[in-house]
Amino acid sequence: MVLVQSRGLSWPKRLHHTIWYHSSRTITSNSSIHLAHRLIQEPISGIKTALDSEMAKKSGIGNLEFSWDSLLSSIHSSSPHKAQLVLEWRLEKLLKESEKNCDTFSDLIHLCGKIQNAQAAMHVFTSMENHGVKPTPIILEALISAHLSSGNVITALGIFQTMQNSEDHKPTSHTYNLFISAFANLGNSKAMLAWYSAKMASGFSADLDTFEALILGSITLKRFQDADRFYGEMLAAEIEPNASILHGMFVGFCEQKDLVKIRGFLKGILDHRWEINGHMTEKLVGFYCELEVVEQLEWMLVVLTENNPNQDLDIVSQIHNGLIRVYAKLDRLDDVEYSVGRMLKQRVSFRSHKDVEKVLCSYFRKAAYDRLDVFLEFIKASHKLPRSTYELLVAGYRRAGLYKKVDLVIKDMEMVGTT
Repeated sequence: MVLVQSRGLSWPKRLHHTIWYHSSRTITSNSSIHLAHRLIQEPISGIKTALDSEMAKKSGIGNLEFSWDSLLSSIHSSSPHKAQLVLEWRLEKLLKESEKNCDTFSDLIHLCGKIQNAQAAMHVFTSMENHGVKPTPIILEALISAHLSSGNVITALGIFQTMQNSEDHKPTSHTYNLFISAFANLGNSKAMLAWYSAKMASGFSADLDTFEALILGSITLKRFQDADRFYGEMLAAEIEPNASILHGMFVGFCEQKDLVKIRGFLKGILDHRWEINGHMTEKLVGFYCELEVVEQLEWMLVVLTENNPNQDLDIVSQIHNGLIRVYAKLDRLDDVEYSVGRMLKQRVSFRSHKDVEKVLCSYFRKAAYDRLDVFLEFIKASHKLPRSTYELLVAGYRRAGLYKKVDLVIKDMEMVGTT
């Protein structure tokens, strides 16, 4: 199979982080960090020798248990030339060992795309063919992904046309997803929708990857009605959304400042018993805090804990701390103190000393010094105060002319050895 490579278009570098092509290898990253550090220190001439040495230790390339993705990303950021040498070395070893596994070559082509090296991807492909390994749809899709990641849209389209004209390597559902995802992340809604229509016209149905590209692409373009429509189509097809889609929908609702939709959407997630992760919670809490809508935060805390008594404490902690931040900003000390007590009762502490300091500032603004003393004694039992917090206390008491308290704070700071 002969593929002609065209000069690529200059696409944004961010694209190569979002093209959907997944390596099939199970790998570990600790070894890759160690090897990456070693290769970065090596001169260009010593890269392949260092890899040979590592392979000898592990008794063969098949036993090199580390993340090629992580290794190449680390090296490429330091030296693109060294990253290319790593790819060359791996290809040489595969050919020397007469590797015939198509997945291995598709993984290697995928790695070329990770560092936006379409030329290396084509070299792997032609070398593979010259050694008798026939291309498969998976390999051709890896090649398309590599070219899209590198901005070579013309070549990617050429490979797609080659697949269409082939009897044995017809485009698959995933092939269309690659183009839908690419144009979605580029913000080209017209091309994104055209590829979606082409996929449906070819007899394929939309899958989770398709909907993820369409929904996230629509949200990026602020085409919120389109995102709602695709989300509805996904649910109608009985496809469960993943965390990326759920987070994206929350982002869209927050950008629209649509409190009603957010509440309804969150309730829908809970009704379906889908997972709400830390990223979604952070987005929602940040949004509610920005608008100072404590009622929504209170509701969110209740529904999450009532629906799941074993709710992840990190998620519960974000909501508690968000509530306390807003109450402190509004100088609602009664609510602050109630919220702090409630939080600690649920075995959750302050996430940051900055949240503690926001509470302290509220006490100072209200000149509630006796209540501040009680709060400090209460909080010290569960939260070690850093030096910056002690300095805030010193400054606050000085402004209030409470010099005896200044001396006590300094003495306390010296006793606990705060840095």
